Amino acid sequence: MRAVWYEQVGPAADVLTYGEMPTSVAGPGEVRIRLEASGVNPADVGRRGGSYRAMEYARVIPNSDGAGFIDQVGDGVTRFKIGDRVWLFNGQRNGRAFGTAAEYIALAEWLVTPLPQNLSFAEGATLGIPGMTAWCALFADGPIVGKTVLVTGGAGAVGHYAVQLAKWGGAKAIATVSSAAKAEQARRAGADFVINYREDDVVAKAMAFTSGRGVDHVVDVDFGGNIATTLKLMAVNSTIAVYATNGNRTPTVPMRDLMEKCINLRSLVLFALPPALLTAAQADISKWLAAGPRIHNIAGQFPLSDTAQAHMAVEKGDKVGTVIIDCAR
Repeated sequence: MRAVWYEQVGPAADVLTYGEMPTSVAGPGEVRIRLEASGVNPADVGRRGGSYRAMEYARVIPNSDGAGFIDQVGDGVTRFKIGDRVWLFNGQRNGRAFGTAAEYIALAEWLVTPLPQNLSFAEGATLGIPGMTAWCALFADGPIVGKTVLVTGGAGAVGHYAVQLAKWGGAKAIATVSSAAKAEQARRAGADFVINYREDDVVAKAMAFTSGRGVDHVVDVDFGGNIATTLKLMAVNSTIAVYATNGNRTPTVPMRDLMEKCINLRSLVLFALPPALLTAAQADISKWLAAGPRIHNIAGQFPLSDTAQAHMAVEKGDKVGTVIIDCAR
């Protein structure tokens, strides 16, 4: 199969190799997917670049998300048959070296979810880590109906799904953004109120929107960078769900301030969450997709041979949506 891999971490153009590898084979409890699209996430780029963690395998095919057709089923597989359209998450995680920057991937069937006919494979490849992270950040601690949710980075890959899912879950949604263009993206996703944090007083705006009560739930793209502001706008008995902290990777956590308001701090990284929670997320995302048209932001598309360019597009940091690799070309 055609694939892209690296054998040492470093700049994408220096370490990513495009060539032929033995085609993956589905083992017991696994399915093999003929990949049509691969989604590139910041964590995939960080792993390849060496800023995320030490390399765990001698050779790695990057990228964790994707979509395509089931073309082989292993012993014991009951949920899928050959020809099914699917999307997947955590391809290059969970003890796996080989991700979705390839023509095929074989992985456990529980990491795979049916892809509705009305979605393209590129759209399906945006669902994995962004959609699953958004759902877990919102619902891991219970229903959000009637609550006010603030999504930091509301136009980002996770953020725009968090806004859409928050509205579907019965909450009011506030989104913070950094530009007028991103504000429009957040409004399109359904945000009830949008705050440009570069121009507006986030605390004053959020408190005014909630009539001084504060927000019940925050989905946070940068805990360390935002915590000084976030603490000022939290309601009593609220939750901060953290899925990234790039602004300050070693923040001081003001525990007494959290305790005074009984604020629950929920930290999460998708590959370490309980399988039962992830299964619930897959089921709910399927219901959400079936309940109406959704927005799936694609920031750019590259052929498999240009995977290095796709990684560099993510590293630029100005994308709106998910960068996609077309695995079939």
